[in-house]
Amino acid sequence: MHIRRLAAVVGTAAVVFAACSSSATPSAAGGGGGATGAGCTVGVSWNNFQQPRWAATDKPNIQKVVEDAGGKYIDKDANLSTEQQLTDVDTLISQGAKVLILLAQDTTVVGPALAKAKAANIPVIAYDRLIEDPSVLYITFDNVGVGKAEADAIIAKVPKGNYVLIKGDPGDPNAKTFLPQGWDQAGLKDKVASGDIKLLNGPDGTFTDAWKTEKAQSNMEAIIDKAVSDGTKIEAVLAENDSTALGVAAALAGKNYGFPPLSGQDGDPANLNNVALGKQYVDIWKNSNELGKAAGQAALSLCSSPDFSKIAVNVDPSVAPKAGNSPADFTTPGGKTVKSIILQPTPITADKLGDVMAKGWYATKDQICKGVKAGDPGEAACK
Repeated sequence: MHIRRLAAVVGTAAVVFAACSSSATPSAAGGGGGATGAGCTVGVSWNNFQQPRWAATDKPNIQKVVEDAGGKYIDKDANLSTEQQLTDVDTLISQGAKVLILLAQDTTVVGPALAKAKAANIPVIAYDRLIEDPSVLYITFDNVGVGKAEADAIIAKVPKGNYVLIKGDPGDPNAKTFLPQGWDQAGLKDKVASGDIKLLNGPDGTFTDAWKTEKAQSNMEAIIDKAVSDGTKIEAVLAENDSTALGVAAALAGKNYGFPPLSGQDGDPANLNNVALGKQYVDIWKNSNELGKAAGQAALSLCSSPDFSKIAVNVDPSVAPKAGNSPADFTTPGGKTVKSIILQPTPITADKLGDVMAKGWYATKDQICKGVKAGDPGEAACK
């Protein structure tokens, strides 16, 4: 899930270790509901801030919840470096963090950071990216649900044809596990087996290192060149997130290819604008204002008590977890049972752009509607 965004799905568990001192149990309400977070320092390790979502929605909402309750917020940006992230965790611990919120750059090598947190009795929240450790609480959007919503929309639009699969970073469980699971739940695998859909770049698709737009663009340019050489028409593109979708759209524009239906996720301003312009068909919106609030609320609760059963988040009902607002069990791809709080995503096509605007999303109407003219898919929403 921004993975540049990235994006997202499911897993989590508790660090049942001692927590920060706080004289009252934080309320589930946004901002801590007036309960004190005094003595609670929440440290956040971001894998990168290149993606607009983190700075625009997630960080300010985590920070507001913590600080409104009287707690302290500190953070570090690893700038896509696993080594730097391990150093950042050390720094956050030395600065007094009593709870860590970790958006892991590479979940396969984050072990030393978790070990140091455990040794210091510091609970860890895996934010928007699964860490398969039963001591970690995972807070995310339903990334299998995101993948299913992407494929549902594209398959409904193009039930038969030649597809391209543009995946995210191979080190991210969202890219290689959860989103593809969602695609298959929408029937992609069955349609490939029946011959209704042909995958032009193979059953595994093409991964995009670090979810970088430029890499997705160069990958897509090569796919377009091969399709043209083979005399094959690209009729749909499943891109796992918005940064990769931007790369796909740029490649299509640069090659003067036209714009087959294209998916994405995150609700980035440029992508919502592309939906309005007809360059991207669907964007799976994850209202990360609410995800940030949920993480802040959970962090305050863990400062008061390491008992996961005492955590209850209070978010917009439109994104509320299907399993309820307290952590629920989830079985990870590796067969571990972890605790998770999983919010629900919202598919946005051009006719739904007004829903995003009405929720106070950071993408403004001016940004979403830039360049929209009569006849464009977003014309009605942009009036």
